[in-house]
Order: sequence, then structure tokens, then C-alpha cells
Amino acid sequence: MITKQSLNPNLLTAEYAVRGPIVIHAQQLEEQGRKIIYCNIGNPQALKQKPLTYIRQMLSLLEYPELMNNSEIVKNYPKDIIERAKNFLLKHPHGTGAYTQSAGIPFIKQAVADFINKRDGIPANKDYIILTDGASKGVQAALITLLKNPNDGFMIPIPQYPLYSASIALYGGKQIGYYIDELGHWQLNEKVLEDSIAKAKVEGINPVAIAVINPGNPTGAVLSHDNIKMIIGFAKKHKLSILADEVYQENVYDPGVKFHSFAKVMNELGEKEVSLFSFHSVSKGFLGECGHRGGYTEFRNIPPDVMAELVKLQSISLCANAVGQVAVYLMVAPPKQDDESYATYVKERDAILSDLKTKAGILGEKINQIPGMTLETPQGAMYAFVKFELPVEPGVDLKTMVPEKREQYEAKRDSDYCMTLLEETGICVVPGSGFGQLPGTLHFRTTFLPPKDEIYEFVEKLKIFHLSYVKRLKEKYQCTSVSNSKI
Repeated sequence: MITKQSLNPNLLTAEYAVRGPIVIHAQQLEEQGRKIIYCNIGNPQALKQKPLTYIRQMLSLLEYPELMNNSEIVKNYPKDIIERAKNFLLKHPHGTGAYTQSAGIPFIKQAVADFINKRDGIPANKDYIILTDGASKGVQAALITLLKNPNDGFMIPIPQYPLYSASIALYGGKQIGYYIDELGHWQLNEKVLEDSIAKAKVEGINPVAIAVINPGNPTGAVLSHDNIKMIIGFAKKHKLSILADEVYQENVYDPGVKFHSFAKVMNELGEKEVSLFSFHSVSKGFLGECGHRGGYTEFRNIPPDVMAELVKLQSISLCANAVGQVAVYLMVAPPKQDDESYATYVKERDAILSDLKTKAGILGEKINQIPGMTLETPQGAMYAFVKFELPVEPGVDLKTMVPEKREQYEAKRDSDYCMTLLEETGICVVPGSGFGQLPGTLHFRTTFLPPKDEIYEFVEKLKIFHLSYVKRLKEKYQCTSVSNSKI
């Protein structure tokens, strides 16, 4: 019989904190009747965000076209929705139950290219777009494509979304972490990048790509135009491909910042040598259609013979799911201003984004009022990476602790904190160690997706808990200090 020891060791090494032990325990507590405030994952519709009417009306007609023959039902549908559904089925008569072309339905890929052209004012080629089962599958395909041997490494941000570390481990590659600057609004620092890649090369690792998440997960930061230019220059200097995770591009709340795509900045620079993989998804933004698993990858500075291999890789899975492809089409081709459905679409879209902006502000204001906690108010995305301080345990000197032991010690500290927070308050967040954090600091990641009343409940419970937890540790350690030892 198969045993754990007989499994692929890469699988055993891979970790995914977003759905780890704390979340499993939260589900157990919920089964026992406890109220749980789930702030562990960016899953909007599971946290009471309603789907857009436009999306669901279109999907209903495409999944069951017979509805269009029922006048009593379709009288409640805007005329442009019905016409668009009919036009879709004329272009794709096989419907949603059949396999599609490996790289995706051609006219949907063209709609994606038109979306990029409208967003950035730059040319986009549908033949260099692949529709995927969410952005995650696009990221994993890029890793598989670029990983030639076990010493190949991928530069990933710390903190990062654990899709990257888990997938790199699963495929047998090397992770090259680079710290993003918490004190500098979570931007990338060129010296840190240079130090990270130099260290990797000394260790015998061959860097092949750099992954960048913008807007950030778990930080909620939005990269500046100059920061993106620096990253592109760094990638060119070191002959790296760029993996641009841009799934939160519609989630920007701070009026002082703006989303800039890597494709647009590369076009402005006239850069033709750096290969770019950029990812987008229907799961985020204001759609929140996580369950439909729709996304796309756009490729730039990729030779035709390489593109053929990428399409071949996608064809091994036959194609992305058809309904997810439809959801991508609806994301990139929303109602137009003269459409009957437009007013409802805009009202729902703006309400969702306004609500997210308000909740990001609530977290930024309230958490910074809690002694021993600090938060850079999220500029975008749907997460906050909260920094907190705990009393120092007597006899522990993080400065002299070997890195592996220190990492284990700090991971236990933030995991114990988050588990106790769950058990005492019903709040489910993810320890910062699951994303990576600067040695000597402690964090947790929370979403701000729950309804506003639950966000207020969250911060009030968090304050009471944190003060109590710190007091208990002080009494246990018989100390007064609450500062972590910075490395």
C-alpha cells in the first residue's frame, strides 16, 4: 500500500499556508457551531460579495441556451445581454460543454488582446495569449517552461503568495527570495535584488526568472512606474524572464497611485530582449469569480518556436475549462455605455470597489491604533500584511541563532498567535511565516473582504485579543519588553 514515505519528495516539501492547519481547524470549529470570520483567502463570493448581474445572466444563457426561447424568463434580461449571448453562440456553436482550441477560443483571445490595447495603448497579438484555468495555471506553466535543471532558480518576493514557493518546490527548482521594503511602501529595492541574485549564484543556483506581484499579495502595495522600470532593467542585466502577476490590477484604492502594467512600461522602454509572462484572472478585481477558474497569460518577446512549445504544454491538458474562458471574455469585454445592461454593471462594479476601499481604510486606521501593531494601509489588492510585536522570551537571542532555527522559532511564534486568535475570537488569518518575512519581524495576512460590520468586529476583537495575549506572555516571561530583535 502507498505510504507517505513513498510519495514524491517534492510534494512533501511543498507548503501552502493559505489553506494550512489553521484553516482546517477553523472549519472544525465552524462544524461545532462557532462563528468564524474567514480572512485567510481572497475568495470574495464566499465572504458575501454578490456576483455581477451581467456575468451571471450571460453565463446562464450560454450554459442553457433554451432559456432564450422562454419569453417569460428572458423578459427580465436586458436586450443587449440576449443579443450578446446569441452572437457568442454563433461564433462558438459548440457551447460550454465541448473542448475548445488548446490555447483558448480565438475570438475570446482577440477580446483579451483588445482589452490590453485599450488598457495600455499598445499593440497586443491574440496568438501570444493563452487562456488558462485561473492565473495559477499560467504561473505554473511558466515555471515548468523555464525550469531546465534542479539548479535553476526563480526570484520571488518575500513576503510572497505561496503559490510560487509551493510550485517551485513541487517542480524541483530553487527559490531565490528577495525582501521587499516594508518601510519603503513595499517597493522593490535594487540593492536587495543584486544581493539576492549574487548570493544565489555563489550557492550554485542559476537564476532564470524574477516573479513580481503588482498590486501586491500579501502587502496590498502598488508598484511605481520607476520601480517597474528598475525591475525591467535588472532583468535585462541578468538575462531573466519576468513573471508579472497582475491579477489585482482593478483593485487600486489610493488615489495617489496608479497601476502600470509591465507590458506597457516595456513598450515605453522599447525593450525587446526581456521575455515577459503576464497573468490576469477573473477571481480578483471586482468580479470575484474564483470558482470559475478563468485566467490568461500574455507573452511578449517570445520567439514563435517557443510560443509553439507553450501551446503544446497547454494542449497536454487539452484546454482551459470553457466556462472559465467565457468568464474571461466577460471580464475583458464588459457592457458598453449605450447598452441596457451598462447602468447596472457600473453601479455594481463601483459599489464593490468603493466598499473595498472603505474597508482597506478601516483596517489602516483601526489596526494602527492597537499598541504593538502597525500596518501600511493597503493601496490595492484585497489583503493587509499586519506587523505585530510580542514580548521577548528570556534567554532567546535571535541575532546568534542559526537561520534555520530562527525561522522555525519565529514561525512557531506567529503560528501560535494566529491559532490562539482563531480559538479565542473566531478570526481566521494566515501567519506571516507562511508568506515569508524579514527576520526579527512577525506578521499575519488578513483579507478585507468580509462585510463592513464584520471588519469592525474583526478589529475590535483583534485589539482585545492582542492586548490580552501580550499581557499573558509578559507574565509568563516576567518581562516588560515587547520588541522583537531585529536582524
